[in-house]
Amino acid sequence: MLQIRNIAALFSICLISISMSTVAVSAREMPGSFADLAERLMPAVVNVSTTQTVDQPSRMDNVPPAFEDFFEDFMKKFPRENNKPRKSSSLGSGFVIDPDGVIITNNHVIEGADEIVVTFPDGKKFDAKLVGRDAKTDLAVLKIESKKKLPFVKLGTSSKSRVGDWVIAIGNPFGLGGSLSVGVISAINRDINSGPYDSFIQTDAAINRGNSGGPLFNMDGEVIGVNSAIISPTGGSVGIGFSIPSDIVETVAGQLQKFGETRRGWLGVRIQVVTDELAETLGLDETHGALISEVSPGGPALKAGIKAGDVIVKFNGKKIDEMRDLPRIVAETEIDRKVPVEVVRRGKRRTVQVVTGRLKEAMVSEDDGSPGNAPKNPAVSSVAGISLEDLGEVARKELGLSDDVKGAIVSKVDAESLAYESGIRRGNVITEVAQSPVASAKEAKRAIEKAVKSGDKSVLLLLKSAQGLRFVALKLKD
Repeated sequence: MLQIRNIAALFSICLISISMSTVAVSAREMPGSFADLAERLMPAVVNVSTTQTVDQPSRMDNVPPAFEDFFEDFMKKFPRENNKPRKSSSLGSGFVIDPDGVIITNNHVIEGADEIVVTFPDGKKFDAKLVGRDAKTDLAVLKIESKKKLPFVKLGTSSKSRVGDWVIAIGNPFGLGGSLSVGVISAINRDINSGPYDSFIQTDAAINRGNSGGPLFNMDGEVIGVNSAIISPTGGSVGIGFSIPSDIVETVAGQLQKFGETRRGWLGVRIQVVTDELAETLGLDETHGALISEVSPGGPALKAGIKAGDVIVKFNGKKIDEMRDLPRIVAETEIDRKVPVEVVRRGKRRTVQVVTGRLKEAMVSEDDGSPGNAPKNPAVSSVAGISLEDLGEVARKELGLSDDVKGAIVSKVDAESLAYESGIRRGNVITEVAQSPVASAKEAKRAIEKAVKSGDKSVLLLLKSAQGLRFVALKLKD
């Protein structure tokens, strides 16, 4: 079971009081017993045990440098006979989704395994073959051969699940087979920074080590999630567990069974978060969507006419509430399929048609805004707490910029200025101001001063750094 030991320095507890009006709601009654469901579902939940070969640590490990020669001579005289690779084993859970022996589990349960053995609640054991695995979603598909049809469970639709719904987790915590726990859905679409497509279901149903790969059921006995991670300072359940939604499981498992690998859609853009300041400068009526900071040459987005500075607010009919929604939705889209993409460009909405490509490597990321290297050109201009210089050959070489990149390089930022607060750093190259290209420090200064004189609260800058392109809303008024 993946564990998250430190989030925001663990937890702080606050007591707050709020006034509330009484709202009449209807709720599904809690069943008097879960025994009927348990009896029906447990036969399809299995124990997944793995064995792999690992190297023994050397005797020289952790030996102080002053004693290395002594111990090396000692080891030559008295060699360690058992310094050979050893067998390591691990336990997890899984569940059968097809009577012919198709099993779902976590990738981290079987990763690096030499042997995989599946054990059913009745004690029957089967050697399992790895059909395919996907590290980005932490999912794996196994296959076992059986002369008889096997008990199985069905995947449900996780998107229909709501916060407060009852759920059941079944698995093998700490190797204790066939354990059941009950709870509710605490939250949906959780991002725990475990991968690029995080959209976890959070539950307070007890999940512990060994539950990894086990199913999370709804009250209809359908699998709506695969239990994968917990937040735990102690290693045991504290009521915060995370499950991979079945909608993601269905797509990934289907591709792994069909191709032995995942085949994700690709748009060909670099994106960043839309902040409140950026939303205002981009003409958005609300803070949502994914801001395009760079378009890949020859990619689907470029061919469709999508440009840097566009904000994607809908992809194939699905709203993009947060930046991180876009990579997941694009990845789930069928390759070579034409889909409508709604963008906001200079405050106006338009829809373009994009034919998705195939993702072969990570192409989407967010600039972290690190400072970069300092330029070594004569200072030219200062404005809004920023010192600007023309982009000369020395700076181009240090930053690895080609001759076709035009702009002004930031040589200094006042630490007390609004520019620093906005995220502008020494070494950034300003290539656009208010979505218009600038070729020199003088042009950049003139464009920023124009925004100041117009009384604008902020002005949109396109910055290039070692991490790529990103937009920043330069605050002009506090």
